[in-house]
Amino acid sequence: MNGFYVYMLLTSLLIPVIMLVFGWIFRCRAPKKINVWYGYRSARSMKNKDTWVFAHQHIGRTWLIVGAILLVISMIPMIAVFGMDDDTVSVVSLILTVVQLIPLVVSLIPTERALRKSFDEDGNPVGK
Repeated sequence: MNGFYVYMLLTSLLIPVIMLVFGWIFRCRAPKKINVWYGYRSARSMKNKDTWVFAHQHIGRTWLIVGAILLVISMIPMIAVFGMDDDTVSVVSLILTVVQLIPLVVSLIPTERALRKSFDEDGNPVGK
């Protein structure tokens, strides 16, 4: 196994691993204070403490699931190109990384929908 392949393998697994790590952090140890630097930050999630905690719980659960699926799926093409030339390995790794960005970004949509469904425009729980 050459160093370039190992590097590209690790690069290809970076997004799923980050999703798993931050999914766990957001699910189990979300940032305590609403801030502009760290956490799931959207206009809705930053309304108040309830929306902040809810958003982190939701995106954390989503990223744990999506990250695990992406990790397994990403291994398959990288195993398939094991031993091939560096150009093939790098193209497959690049394609994987671009494809992984899609579920990373799209996973924000269900969280925003859940926030909209659970809280009104002022951040008050719906139905209370």
